[in-house]
Amino acid sequence: MKTIRRVLNVIPSNSRTAAGFWQLGAFVALVLLRSSAVASDFCIDSDTVSFANSTVFEYRQGHPHLRRQREKGEPKRYTRRCFVLCRTTMQFQKFARFDPHTPALDDKALAARIRNVTRRAAWGKPLPLDQRVVFPGYPNLRAMSKARREVVRANIGLGWPTYFRPGNFRMLIVHDSNYHKETHANLDAALARGELFVGFLTTYPRLSINHAVLVYKRKPASQNDGIDRYLVYDPNHPELPRELTWSSHDHAFAYQKDWDFIGGFVCVYQIYGKWLQ
Repeated sequence: MKTIRRVLNVIPSNSRTAAGFWQLGAFVALVLLRSSAVASDFCIDSDTVSFANSTVFEYRQGHPHLRRQREKGEPKRYTRRCFVLCRTTMQFQKFARFDPHTPALDDKALAARIRNVTRRAAWGKPLPLDQRVVFPGYPNLRAMSKARREVVRANIGLGWPTYFRPGNFRMLIVHDSNYHKETHANLDAALARGELFVGFLTTYPRLSINHAVLVYKRKPASQNDGIDRYLVYDPNHPELPRELTWSSHDHAFAYQKDWDFIGGFVCVYQIYGKWLQ
């Protein structure tokens, strides 16, 4: 409302006619529609990979336990890739496009194009459509990763280097509520700009969760309870969105309960928003 008042204040008084108001209304509506279209462009059913990140530990009601030793001949589990999958999702959203009407590439050519995308800085600005890396033969990332799973897995990056990211060391510092309020403001600002927000969730020094998720939409407020709700792509659960919440009363984030997390309070650190983050 404040922005609209400023616009009205700069309009000369002799132009404040009914036609002028209609033009202003049309302009504001167009801006809002364009903003909404950008923000809602991400679709969890098509813009994420078809496979899940596997946890290192086995979980029982949200509590970690050592897994049994892998038996001979049992496929190696795809673990430690939550950061990798969130980064890859953001990179494909910014730097890739799909063309289902042309023949698919062979494995070698497909691998080269995947690396062309995933070796770009995730925090870079999105490329225009005509400059993006083209992936023929598939309508979206979900379909391609389902049909060519092993090629995709082998070329989006290893998991262990993410343990040594410089931004991870923020978890060792005790942050007050002002830090969490700033993170919440940055989250809302990123979504308002139509951007994705990758968050590192942790309860350090407790080890109930150390995980990366991608926040892509703020849910409409359904009740005046002081809780902001966000839709999240969780690499451990690619089938459906998860929910991250912010309490304006507690000045704290919380993540939903599932088989791999007991639910409740988490610290959130933005990652891949800028260099060294």
